[in-house]
Amino acid sequence: MSPHAGRIDGEMNLFRPVPGYAHGDRFQLDGATIRLRVDARARRVSLRIDQGAGEVIATAPNARQLAEAVAFAQSRAVWIAGQMVRLPARSTLAPGQTIEVLGGPCLLEAARTRGKLVPASGDGPMRIIAPEGERFGPAILRLLKAEARRVLTDRTAVHAAALGQPEPAVMINDPKGRWGSCTPARRAGFAGAARVGRIRYSWRLILAPYEVMDYVAAHECAHLIEANHGPDFWTLVEGLVPDVKARRRWLRTRGAELHGFGQG
Repeated sequence: MSPHAGRIDGEMNLFRPVPGYAHGDRFQLDGATIRLRVDARARRVSLRIDQGAGEVIATAPNARQLAEAVAFAQSRAVWIAGQMVRLPARSTLAPGQTIEVLGGPCLLEAARTRGKLVPASGDGPMRIIAPEGERFGPAILRLLKAEARRVLTDRTAVHAAALGQPEPAVMINDPKGRWGSCTPARRAGFAGAARVGRIRYSWRLILAPYEVMDYVAAHECAHLIEANHGPDFWTLVEGLVPDVKARRRWLRTRGAELHGFGQG
């Protein structure tokens, strides 16, 4: 399940060789940061926008073709500029800031204490309290990831049970191109026991409304039965959550904003 991401491939037969480029090098192109990458699995040079890092990845199949990747990026400067202006605004985490968590306000507070998340109550919004100083931002992110794991594990268990499926293992990470992915249970060899399914989620879903997060959990659980996105798959999803189109629309129109969070 993937948000829209800019990417362009190219074949460059004529370019001016520039020696000395290495994997991981960066250079500036009209205000955009270009990072060079070598990937032996790549078939040609290509460009990809890394929304989280706010930079362009220029990939080459080998180190010898990094100069070709540089030339290709330079030849696509207009395309790159158009993609960069569409990137979400980067958000710096600071004490006193209010962010959205599961569709509701969450106040960030600094204190001389260990980090903790305080649920919303009748007296006020959810609060996340983190240590003062340079540990503040990283601590906020750790607590958000932990809360994402808790909520998504709970909703995954609910949807898997509704589908009559064993509860899959849940993992939380920060993929650049997917909100979730599912590996259904498989048998371990001839007559072997079935391995439990696995579902990976983006922790950034905790920043979306609860209904959107729940939809992604239902979407991935439906893949435990249907690997494709055919009519039978959507029938399963719609049996688990209402208003599927509205929840998908939110991800299409607002999802990119989540990738700028905590990147300032």
